[in-house]
Amino acid sequence: MAEQLHVYDTTLRDGAQQEGMNLSVADKLQIAALLDRLGVDFIEGGWPGAVPKDTEFFNRLAKEVTFQHATLAAFGATRRADARASADPQVRALLDSAAPVITLVAKSDIRHVERALKTTGPQNLAMIEDTVSFLVGEGRRVFLDAEHFFDGYRFDPAYALSCVKAATQAGAEVVVLCDTNGGMLPESIGKIVAETGTAASATVGIHCHNDTGCAVANSLAAVAAGAKHVQGTINGYGERTGNADLTAIIPNLVLKLGRPALSAAQLADLTGVAHAISEVTNIAPFARQPYVGTSAFAHKAGLHASAIRVDPDLYQQIDPVQVGNDMRMLVSEMAGRASVELKGKELGFDLRGQDALLARVTDKVKSLEAAGYTFDAADASFELLLRSELPGGRPQYFSVESWRTISETIPGGGSSPEATSAAEATVKLWAGSDRLVATGEGNGPVNALDAALRLALGGVYPELSQIDLVDYKVRILDSARGTDAVTRVIIESTDGSAVWRTVGVGTNIIEASWEALTDAFTYGLLTSGVEPR
Repeated sequence: MAEQLHVYDTTLRDGAQQEGMNLSVADKLQIAALLDRLGVDFIEGGWPGAVPKDTEFFNRLAKEVTFQHATLAAFGATRRADARASADPQVRALLDSAAPVITLVAKSDIRHVERALKTTGPQNLAMIEDTVSFLVGEGRRVFLDAEHFFDGYRFDPAYALSCVKAATQAGAEVVVLCDTNGGMLPESIGKIVAETGTAASATVGIHCHNDTGCAVANSLAAVAAGAKHVQGTINGYGERTGNADLTAIIPNLVLKLGRPALSAAQLADLTGVAHAISEVTNIAPFARQPYVGTSAFAHKAGLHASAIRVDPDLYQQIDPVQVGNDMRMLVSEMAGRASVELKGKELGFDLRGQDALLARVTDKVKSLEAAGYTFDAADASFELLLRSELPGGRPQYFSVESWRTISETIPGGGSSPEATSAAEATVKLWAGSDRLVATGEGNGPVNALDAALRLALGGVYPELSQIDLVDYKVRILDSARGTDAVTRVIIESTDGSAVWRTVGVGTNIIEASWEALTDAFTYGLLTSGVEPR
């Protein structure tokens, strides 16, 4: 069996340095629990003593969260040049965190030692030796993060290696080589990792940043060269261009290299954990993210669909179920009958042998997409289109007699530039034999239409109260025509469990919004199992 690796997550410290990310202590506790559920070996909680929020995190974690798999690590620096480790307040704070693993960051580039720390090479080695030996003597496992190691090695390999040796001789369990500036490429990473492990007789780890776009490749190159400890963040979070993405590293290790970084059951939770952490951080998931992105196993071209209908493995690198994802068929102007058949199967319809229906739907999709619609981004609208061609047709919950909107802006008085805006919408509908008329107000015409629809239909379909509109996107399709351009609107809706998207197109943005809005309500009622009344 292949030797197991340490998988060490730094999302809560290094990843949290990403621009625009601001995690509360409650957020960090929630993410830590998700990382433990995934099965990573180590979770770095932050820098106690230096960051008050991190100090609170360690205090609360001990009381509120019990890890089932992971080991907690605290991050900090070696002692100051003018103090002993036993008397350095920040070193003492690392002990007070009660974390069983302490990860120390130390300079390994002589230029940083002299210019940033403003001390000497020998003194920096003494700081490493003293801090590591003190913490080991206190019963803690110690990992050393050799900061700027690769740049330092290329400038002065002897000094960089002396830092690794000092840490190892003092009792550090792992010395993690850091590509702090993220400027390395895989070939150089592999060469330096191999040379370091041999010359320093150390257990080597790897920590990569993504400034060249090679953080995952660099991490895998390090493992191939002998690294036994891999650091990274979920979803590649981190400052600048981010850190090595564990959601790509882990399946590559397990599925491509045969390294048992996670069990099969844990790996199957990868997509769920990645997306759950995205929700906590309030950073939208990247659709084209390898393995866990919603588009990672999405197929659009008709040629692909024909092959996938025969054997899905022909156009997929792995079975997406292995990482908790799923295959998706996208229907677009590139669609052939195979695409429509497979998409129908995904939605629960068996269309095999229904050539005439498949031809009609395919032609309609191509015609509508030529007019500006997009069904690969609006599955709900496609299902309604498909149902319109099936026996029984699209469910008719209501019919529209007319609708209108009025927008009013009242400029501010005096010298004030402020203005008061209001919108009003009136809808006239039929539900069964009942004529329904309602007027709604909102902060814009689409919001007013939404309010009017709910007022008109709420008595007939109270289930609409469970549907919320959570996103609204507008795209100008032919900008050369200026204000006369065709506009596409996509509305995202949810009932608290499922999420669906609908599309509308028109030269009038409100008309396009109305189409997407009524489709959203129709689909929501349909998936709730409501019958037309």
